[in-house]
Amino acid sequence: MEFKKSATPRSARKRVRGHIKVDTPEIYSHCLQLYRLPPTDTISLEEFEELAVERLKVLKAVETAGVRYTKGSDNYIKLLEKEIRETKLKQAIFEKSTLDEPIKQQNRWKDHVSHFILRLAYCRSEELRRWFIQQEVELFRFRFQQESPDSRAQFMVCNELNYQLIDKDEHYQLREKLDAASGKADTYSKGIQHYKVHFTEALDLVRGRRVYLHRGFAYVPQDDLVSILLTVYRIHLSHSLAVTARALPHLEEDGRLLPMLCTLSRRYVGQDYGAKKPVGEITADMIDMLSKKSFPLCMQQLHSAMRTHHHLRHGGRQQYSLFLKGIGLSLEEAIKFWRSEFTKIIDGDQFDKKYLYNIRHNYGKEGKKTDYTPYSCMKIITTNTPATGDYHGCPFKHSDQDVLRQKLTASGLRKEDADQVLQYSKGGHYQVACAKMFEVIHGSLTGGDEEAEVSFHHPNQYFEESYKRLHKNTAEKPSSTPQTPRGVKNVPAASSQGTPRSAASQPLSQGTPTLSAQNQSNISTSQLSGVEEMDDDFDNDDTALQEIDEATLLEAQS
Repeated sequence: MEFKKSATPRSARKRVRGHIKVDTPEIYSHCLQLYRLPPTDTISLEEFEELAVERLKVLKAVETAGVRYTKGSDNYIKLLEKEIRETKLKQAIFEKSTLDEPIKQQNRWKDHVSHFILRLAYCRSEELRRWFIQQEVELFRFRFQQESPDSRAQFMVCNELNYQLIDKDEHYQLREKLDAASGKADTYSKGIQHYKVHFTEALDLVRGRRVYLHRGFAYVPQDDLVSILLTVYRIHLSHSLAVTARALPHLEEDGRLLPMLCTLSRRYVGQDYGAKKPVGEITADMIDMLSKKSFPLCMQQLHSAMRTHHHLRHGGRQQYSLFLKGIGLSLEEAIKFWRSEFTKIIDGDQFDKKYLYNIRHNYGKEGKKTDYTPYSCMKIITTNTPATGDYHGCPFKHSDQDVLRQKLTASGLRKEDADQVLQYSKGGHYQVACAKMFEVIHGSLTGGDEEAEVSFHHPNQYFEESYKRLHKNTAEKPSSTPQTPRGVKNVPAASSQGTPRSAASQPLSQGTPTLSAQNQSNISTSQLSGVEEMDDDFDNDDTALQEIDEATLLEAQS
């Protein structure tokens, strides 16, 4: 697909299909779109990436709100509005009638182009297509329900949705039957409009006995009309994604777009914790206490395994080392921390020879001298699946449910709370499960007693939020013992480490991991690729590292 940003007014542009030019004067005549015509503008790679990330933030917010609350409820609407208003597409989705027409057109253009960019990214597999359609349909439902009756009628006219609005005389004659079918009293006097639609286009409403049928037509109340529009939109999206998937191989010739599109579904859209100032001065002596109070379950698992076995394999060292770097552990303290544990089974010279370079490399002191950032939840969930004997990864995805229950119980969760966390985990909402665990231990992410309103998207975010609550209104350093967190029983820390699941036993198709939108970030390709480049650095040495690890353990045992 080609984009060309022209100075010609959009109302006068033409879309070229083969050798036929089709006038599209009404393409942005309404803030809501069915996205039937692809854009023909040229945009920069930076703008391409920015629009894709902002659209992804919106869809992730839609998914998170749908998991946390009943769709259409007040809490659902409140959360979704809050999250969307923190993105750069807020003016396109919440369009104000007082805006000048050029600004409206520009906002609608951003909405239009960002949708089609994500089509390219999410057409590559059935799982991605299913997720994209679900979130786009729910976003359309939310936006349509925010529109006024006049705006809804204008939308249907613009998109040639010829649903006949019944007149007042016919409504008065059928008022009793319409009230009985819709379950609403006195719809005539309340001015609730009804549309006359062929019954084949309202099968869901007919199945639910929510409409009055007469001579092959269903009389649909204005509030239920969105059900018919969603069906039309879903069918259109499904067909369009299939067509896009067939055309995708043509993009393989463009080495600039394809890597970006292939990684977009796993894109981290939160703030950059590599550049973020740590919460305070962290030393090696504080790690034990902090791991019990403020570490997410994935990092608790790694810390416990290292204390038990005095060793971690390469994947675990990478995940844990960068996390500790992100919370404020300096290079000197990191060397002290890893040396003190590993030298319980090897001598200092062996540690310096086999592991010191890796630690310094993570801090940008060796190799390409890149200052690497901590792993995000999405990277932990979707890459480098742990094998038997590994302790990295996400416990909510990679651990067996029975083992996960033991870990939750050891963390102090009551049975009913653990059951709810496990339910989120089974549904594939791993980050929401982590947020629920945080909520039980520390309270709501908003600082009150209500449910957590967002899911975590980074282990360092979990640590930061926990640290804030445990040290609120105090000047204590983390070496001080915090108070017992809310809702947690005084259970001794356990180091139960079950065999992680394989990717086949817990498929990602159960649900796309949830990421909430953050307004503090605009992550660039270089930030995203930092950790990937580090992985490439070690790809060739990975086998050797595994052999060294196993040889070291055998030597220590003998």
